[in-house]
Amino acid sequence: MTGALIAVVGPSGAGKDAVIDQARADLAHDPRVVFPRRVITRPSGAGEEHLPATEEEFAALAAAGAFSVHWRAHGLRYGVPRQVADDVDGGSIALVNVSRAVLAELGDVFPEVHVVRVTVPDDVRRARILSRGREDADAALARLRRADPDPGFPVDLEIVNDGELVDAGRALARFVADVGERVRA
Repeated sequence: MTGALIAVVGPSGAGKDAVIDQARADLAHDPRVVFPRRVITRPSGAGEEHLPATEEEFAALAAAGAFSVHWRAHGLRYGVPRQVADDVDGGSIALVNVSRAVLAELGDVFPEVHVVRVTVPDDVRRARILSRGREDADAALARLRRADPDPGFPVDLEIVNDGELVDAGRALARFVADVGERVRA
């Protein structure tokens, strides 16, 4: 029995992690749905709950094969733990925020992949990125200017996250539940 990976993608400031967190509440009753934390070379702090690592720790983990997939973006390194592939192989549905740059690699690791793109108008993105205080103004503006690394990659669902967060989260939760029904069949 295998499950599925649901890759949540979109530009910085679109609210991917917030939408995932909102969906988590709606999906709390389904033990097959997992929300793995990524390893990021960023200290712990406000925003996404992740597993912090230094550059050296991350490099050692990558060399040891500890990641299902990993990438570099915005001066940071991100990794999805190898355990996620094991969970999916065991029938779980894993919901993970990943870079658009690694979408083509996911099918090599996971037997079933679904892609959800979260978008938002540029003025909202700008305000969100500047308000979260993760980086200085220059780095924040660089996030805004980053081109989509794979604009033509097909997606299974697009969520425009410019309304109530609860609505965006419920749209994602409904999609996850639908995927869950299909992989059970």
